Amino acid sequence: MTRVGFQLQVRPELLDEYLARHSPVWPEMLSEIAAAGRRDYSLFLAPGGVLFGYYETDDDAAAQAYLAASEVAARWEAEMARFFVGLEGRPDQAATPLIEVFHLETQLAAAESTES
Repeated sequence: MTRVGFQLQVRPELLDEYLARHSPVWPEMLSEIAAAGRRDYSLFLAPGGVLFGYYETDDDAAAQAYLAASEVAARWEAEMARFFVGLEGRPDQAATPLIEVFHLETQLAAAESTES
């Protein structure tokens, strides 16, 4: 399983509309995200429009490819693209990936294995 974190910048003048568009997300887009193999998907918004996203997947390349080929995802991303600052391409493909620096369960498991 892979944990994926990413960051985007929402245009501050569009924050209210961005939030409204996610409450709720189109049911068909939710189905496509799940069908792509993404799970435990969350978005967090910080002051000023900094958006942090997180999801888990077994194969991120396959999930990306599935969504890249999805007509539903293409429509959703085309509508969402205007909300982001400095983004080239579809938001689901062009978001800035983040480097994981800490994961509690991984470190606990490593500590337990060295104690044995």
